[in-house]
Amino acid sequence: MGKIKLTNIRVFTNHGCLEEEGKIGSEYRVDLTIEANFSKSAETDNLADTVDYVHLNRIVKEEMAIRAKLLEQVAKRILDRIMNELQLVDKAEVSVSKINPPLGGDVEMVSLILSKTR
Repeated sequence: MGKIKLTNIRVFTNHGCLEEEGKIGSEYRVDLTIEANFSKSAETDNLADTVDYVHLNRIVKEEMAIRAKLLEQVAKRILDRIMNELQLVDKAEVSVSKINPPLGGDVEMVSLILSKTR
């Protein structure tokens, strides 16, 4: 078993329950870790035998572009697509963070973390 981590994928999009969030948008950070068996790809040196991190990044960017009220919805969609599209993935964990959330205080970010196992 091994892991692939994509750290600090930056996205500007319009998630949130407030009407203003949908209009103005805000910055988000996504961190993703997947676990898979990389023994075959380590031997063959063939991209077809591993989990393509370009594909992982594309899933994150596409799902983050679809508006949701809750970070839970976005994180679930990301995990579902990873498990549906990348059969080598045994486990995935995603953290979706809203930078400078409108909480009425000085908060750097709020994060939601979900994981899914095959």
